[in-house]
Amino acid sequence: MGKHPADPPAPVRRLGLTGSIGAGKSTVTGLLRARGLTVLDADEQARQVTEEPETLARLEKAFPGTVQEGRLDRAALAALVFTDPSRLAELGAITHPKVRARMQALESQAAQAGALWVVHDVPLLFEGGLDAGMDAILVVDAPLDIRVQRVMSRSGLSREEVLARDARQWPSAQKRARATAVLDNTGDLAHLERQLGHALKKLGIVPSVSES
Repeated sequence: MGKHPADPPAPVRRLGLTGSIGAGKSTVTGLLRARGLTVLDADEQARQVTEEPETLARLEKAFPGTVQEGRLDRAALAALVFTDPSRLAELGAITHPKVRARMQALESQAAQAGALWVVHDVPLLFEGGLDAGMDAILVVDAPLDIRVQRVMSRSGLSREEVLARDARQWPSAQKRARATAVLDNTGDLAHLERQLGHALKKLGIVPSVSES
């Protein structure tokens, strides 16, 4: 017998994607999307959350001066929270529940559309304890000096600022030890893509061309 139209969709499986700052996670998300996988970007959802009037009001109250003319001054907020773990936790308490709700809603939409796997692109996957909800985890990595240079060239941050942000994340070795598969992003794009193909084959992920 065929599946009844009213039957709920099969549970979608979750592939966590993470990596230290400057590792090249964004490049991997592009490759995953090109293979037809649905990628949910936690940073993008966080940006949308911080455009909501209710969230902006809470941020202005908690971090005075970071909201100007109805828009979040991200640089000013970063300067406050990235030097103080307690303030960073305060920011997370405001934004993380809403980000999680958005990610869950998008995952449900993907499942309804027939996706078998959904990628959760989360920079602080391990630090936030979200790895426990994943069926498999991809870690993108590169040596520290390479990562620092990448971030400096794209963001204008100083070496000291990049190192300070890196220090607030789990060490690369700790992430690699907890990964299902590791992608070493030290070569060219073709090398990275070959590694990704091997990892997806190992995990048994065969994306449908209908996924996006």
